[in-house]
Amino acid sequence: MSSQPPNHAPVVPLRPRQPDPEPREPLWRDLVGDVLRRERLDQERTLKDVAETARISMPYLSEIERGRKEASSEVLAAAAHALGLDLGGLLSLVQSEFVRRTAVGRPVPGPYNGLCLVA
Repeated sequence: MSSQPPNHAPVVPLRPRQPDPEPREPLWRDLVGDVLRRERLDQERTLKDVAETARISMPYLSEIERGRKEASSEVLAAAAHALGLDLGGLLSLVQSEFVRRTAVGRPVPGPYNGLCLVA
């Protein structure tokens, strides 16, 4: 007698799953969403409050924070201003988050103590 429940067949993959040769860089929309969410939570503000202040819908802001939507520069600026940031400040935080995530597993560059040759 089979150990499987009736009407269920075993699933056999057609190809074995290959690991990615290199880790992928994070997506822009994921980085932006994570930064917006972190800033909002650090300020102990609700999604509804920030969305109303930015004059964007709460479901849309939620999708941006979850990395599901690519927001326009106007929407990003409105969300940033609602959090007390300007667009440049938001971009700087996103850039810092990108560096933090992509530096994992790589040596962090420090002061250069080697020989420098100039031609």
